[in-house]
Amino acid sequence: PTALPTAHEPMLLLAVTEFVANSAAFTYFTAGALRRNISSDMLPRRFPLQLRTKSMGLFSPELQQRYPDQPMELHLSARRQPLLSCRPDALHGALFGSAEAFVVLPNATRVPAFLLNIDANVTGKPTITRNRLGGTVSLTGGAEPCLRRARLRGLPVSQVKRLETLLKFGLWLFGVPRANSECCPHPVP
Repeated sequence: PTALPTAHEPMLLLAVTEFVANSAAFTYFTAGALRRNISSDMLPRRFPLQLRTKSMGLFSPELQQRYPDQPMELHLSARRQPLLSCRPDALHGALFGSAEAFVVLPNATRVPAFLLNIDANVTGKPTITRNRLGGTVSLTGGAEPCLRRARLRGLPVSQVKRLETLLKFGLWLFGVPRANSECCPHPVP
C-alpha cells in the first residue's frame, strides 16, 4: 500500500495500481479489443513499404510471381494479455503482438502470406502542461520480431531479417507517434 500525500492546497491526484492497469489490459484482451486491420490504402504514402505484393516482392519474389501487384492487408493483434507495471514516474508495459499478412485477391478472398510475432516493451509517462493532461509513449528496449510461420515457401532467413528491420522502423516511425497523438493533452477540469 502507498500513502497518498495530504492535500494542503487544491491539487489533482491520480493513482493507478498495477491491479487496475492489468485488469483493464485483461478486459481489453479478453473482449478482443486489441486488434487492428491495416489495408494498403491506410498507410501514409511516405511509408517505405506499401502493402502490395509488388513491395513485398523484395522479401519474397514468389509472392510477387504468384499474385502480381495485388493489395495486401496486415492484421495486428495481441497474442496474450499485455503486462503492466506502475512506477512513480511512468507506466511500463510488455506487449505481445502478432502481425499476419494477407494477399487480397480481386474477388476479395484473403490468402495468408506470413505471420510475424512482435514483442515490445513500452513506457507511458503522464504529463501536465498548464491546464492540460496528456502523456507520451516510448519504446524501451526496442521491439523483437520473430517470424513464426512463413506460409509461402522461399522466404530466406536474410529476407526475414530485412522484413523484421523494416517492421521495427515502421513501429518507431509510425506506431509510437500515432500512440502519442492518441495521448494528446486534454483539458483538466
